[in-house]
Amino acid sequence: MDNLLFSKTHEWVKIDNDIGWVGVSNYAQSELGDIVYVELPKIGDEFTQFSKFATLESTKAAAEVYLPLSGTISEINKELVSNPQWINESPYEKGWLVKIKIKDFKEKDNLLNEDAYREFIEEEKEK
Repeated sequence: MDNLLFSKTHEWVKIDNDIGWVGVSNYAQSELGDIVYVELPKIGDEFTQFSKFATLESTKAAAEVYLPLSGTISEINKELVSNPQWINESPYEKGWLVKIKIKDFKEKDNLLNEDAYREFIEEEKEK
C-alpha cells in the first residue's frame, strides 16, 4: 500500500507519473461483502474529482464509486467483468478498477495518506 492516497469515500489512487491507478480500499470491499458485478466507464470518459464513475454490486448492496482525482479514463480493468471477486481478494493489486490520465495534481491535497485514512476509518467506526 505504499504511495497510495485515499478519499473519504474509500477509493484509493496510486500515482505513476501522470497516470493514476484507481480502486476501492480494503475497508470498502470488506464493508460491501462479496462483489458480484462491476460497472465501469468507457475509455475516454472524463470525470471531475469525487464524481461517480463506477458501480459495484455485492450480495449486500450496490455502491457508487467516486474518482479520487479529475481525469480521463485511459484504461479499464476488463478482467473484473468476469472476475469481480478480485476486488475482495486483492483490492490493491488485481482488483484495480481504472487508470486515468490525471488532470490536476493539486487535487492530491484533498486526499488522505495511509495514516490519515486509517484515523478517518477509526473515527467513522466510533460514530
